[in-house]
Amino acid sequence: MRTPVAVLALGLTLAVGTPTVWALTRPEPVAGVPVAAALPAPTTAPAPSATPLPVDRLPEVTARPAAPTVAPAVVPPVRLSLPARGIEAPVDPVGVEPEGEMTLPEDVDRVGWYRFGPVPGAAEGAAVVAGHVDDAEQGLGALAPLREAEPGDEVVVEAADGSTTRWTVASRETIDKPGVPLGELFARTGAPRLVLITCGGPFDEDLRSYRDNVVVVAEPRP
Repeated sequence: MRTPVAVLALGLTLAVGTPTVWALTRPEPVAGVPVAAALPAPTTAPAPSATPLPVDRLPEVTARPAAPTVAPAVVPPVRLSLPARGIEAPVDPVGVEPEGEMTLPEDVDRVGWYRFGPVPGAAEGAAVVAGHVDDAEQGLGALAPLREAEPGDEVVVEAADGSTTRWTVASRETIDKPGVPLGELFARTGAPRLVLITCGGPFDEDLRSYRDNVVVVAEPRP
């Protein structure tokens, strides 16, 4: 069962490990346009007309097969790279934990693609890839350099069939976790986007969690 997007907030508020040296020097919280501006509004169907059609203009009744259509096979991503920032990581399809949070790979060198949403390269919607920023035992995670991403950086996603999609970073923003626009980040409609997420900001010793999320939004490269 697909968990409502609102529940996924739990997964994005969890952090692993303890703060490391990277947290001592922080870049500006926003690069490029704000994340909210980089995410187009989901498309909606036009509202039906309230004016009834004349009898002589009523549409013909059409029929279609009752058998369910077969959904096209999805080719999952297997590798993510952001060469300008030294990011290179295997990608695992992930879902939702029993408690409702988005699953993330325990290995901080790997990242997770939210398999209940669009795949990178889909015709519409946001493909979400997330990973831990660090771990007390494993050290820095693959997405730790995400906080340094700049507009214009290229992101490359390789799929299981060997094909690749290329993206251009449009926005990077550090957002306090309660303010992360989850509905837009996980949108299944609207123009295609690639969303990358990890933890950031100061470390809260009491909660054992980073205060913020670093969110990068990338657009398809022409």
